[in-house]
Amino acid sequence: MFLIGGGLAAIAIVATLLFNAFNSNMVFFFSPSDVHASKAPLDRDFRLGGLVEEGSLQREDDGLTVHFNVTDGAQTVAVTYTGILPDLFREGQGVVAQGRMSGNRFAASEVLAKHDENYMPPEVADALEKAKKAEAAAAAKPADGI
Repeated sequence: MFLIGGGLAAIAIVATLLFNAFNSNMVFFFSPSDVHASKAPLDRDFRLGGLVEEGSLQREDDGLTVHFNVTDGAQTVAVTYTGILPDLFREGQGVVAQGRMSGNRFAASEVLAKHDENYMPPEVADALEKAKKAEAAAAAKPADGI
């Protein structure tokens, strides 16, 4: 009985450690609308995806620090990144940035750009589609008093 009980306890401990390791390494995806709705975590890294807003890209004199906005068509989040951007990074293109919120800006530790004209990460495509549907529903809703 002690052997069976000890084996079950060992399995339970290993399973708990594995689940904790998986949970701490998970990085969730959020759109700019999710960030504005306070659905994104403030205390851990997550991925922010959308389109790089046209006219928002600014480079600092150090040549490595850039500021840009990520939008899903409904909301926009300001992003700061220090590092070398992917070759395909440009305004109007899909992007996924990993990092965390720092005040009202997203401090990115990694930036990924889509690799050709037809591909967009599924999370970004879904977020853009949801934002378009929400915007269309808001436009179709009759204004009060009309």
